[in-house]
Amino acid sequence: MTIFKYLVGFGILLLSLAAQAERIKDITSVQGVRSNQLIGYGLVVGLDGTGDSTNQAPFTQQSFNSMLKQFGISVPEGARMQLTNVAAVAVHAELPAFAKPGQPIDVTVSSIGNSGSLRGGSLLMTPLKGIDGNVYAIAQGNLVVGGLGVEGADGSQVTINVPSVGRIPGGAMVERAVSLDFAGGKPLILNLHQSDFTTAMRVADVINQAFGPETALANDATSIVVQAPVNPSQKVNFIAMVENLEVDPGEGPAKVVINSRTGTIIVGNHVTVEPVAITHGSLTVTIRENIEVSQPNPLANGETVVTPQSEIIVEEGPRPMFKFSPGSTLDDIVRAVNEVGAAPGDLMAILEGLKQAGALRAELVVI
Repeated sequence: MTIFKYLVGFGILLLSLAAQAERIKDITSVQGVRSNQLIGYGLVVGLDGTGDSTNQAPFTQQSFNSMLKQFGISVPEGARMQLTNVAAVAVHAELPAFAKPGQPIDVTVSSIGNSGSLRGGSLLMTPLKGIDGNVYAIAQGNLVVGGLGVEGADGSQVTINVPSVGRIPGGAMVERAVSLDFAGGKPLILNLHQSDFTTAMRVADVINQAFGPETALANDATSIVVQAPVNPSQKVNFIAMVENLEVDPGEGPAKVVINSRTGTIIVGNHVTVEPVAITHGSLTVTIRENIEVSQPNPLANGETVVTPQSEIIVEEGPRPMFKFSPGSTLDDIVRAVNEVGAAPGDLMAILEGLKQAGALRAELVVI
C-alpha cells in the first residue's frame, strides 16, 4: 500500500512504499514495439483575419503560390497578396506500433509564422514524414483550438490559453506501415521502464514458474530475454499471458529529492541517518526609519528641517539542537524536523549538511 504524508508549512513529502504486485505489462515494454514520430509542413486556411503577415512571414506566400501552381493557377511575378486568412503551420503526430494503412491518428498543428490564432481554420492536405524521409500519413481537417485571443482597436488584447496551437482528432490517415520483425524466430526481449537487478531477476523467475525453467533469463538490470514461440499467432497468445503475470518489483534505492524552485522535498523509503547532532537558528535584522521635524526658535533665524532617524534591531532566534541516534528512520527525521519548525529553505540546508557530513544514508537529488 502506498502511504503519502504531506506536512503543511514544511514542503516535505514523505513516500513510503510497501511491496505491491504489479503486472509485467505495467513495468516493461517489448523491445522493438514502439511508436514513431512524424512531422510535416502545411497551410491552414479559413482564418478570420488572424493569419500570417506577408511582410513578416514571406514563406507563407511562397507556399501558397506553390500550391496554386499545382492547380494550374499562375500568380503574376512580384505580386504580393495579403493572405490574412492563411497561416503556415508545422504538423506533428505519433505513429503507434502496428498501425496499418487506413487507420486514423491524431495530429497537432502549431503556427510557425506570426499568426495570432488558428481558431476556425482548416488544415489542407499535408504529408507527414518519418526520420527516414518517407511519407507515412496524410493529414487534413478542421482544427479544434482551445485557446482564444481578441484585440481591440486601441491595441489592448486578451489571450486565453494558447490559440496558436490546435489538434485534429483522427486528422491523419496512415498510408504506410512500419515494418517490425515481430513474427521472426528471435527471442522476445522485455525492457524494464526503470533499471533494477532485483526486479529483472524477479520477472525472469515469475515467467519461469509459469512456463517452465529456462524460459526467461535476466540479461542485465534492464533486459529479460524470453524464449517465445515462432508461430505469430502463438507468439501473440504467449505475450498476452506473460504481460498479465504479476511480480513484486524490487524496492528502489534510498533517495531524497529536493525541488529548489518550489521548496518541495521528497524523502523515499529506506532513508536513514547516522549519529549526528544538528543546530539551526535564524538571525533577523529589522531596520526602521523614523522621520523627525526640527523646528528652530521663533526668534532665531534658523530653518525647519526634516531629520531621518534610523533604528536597527538585530534579533537572534533560539538555536534548538536535535540529535539522531544510530540507524534513525524516516519517522525519526520527520519528528525532529517538526519539533524544530524548520522552513523548506532551512530543511534543504539541513539535508545538504547531513549529506556533506556523511550522515545521510541516501542519494541527494536536486532538481
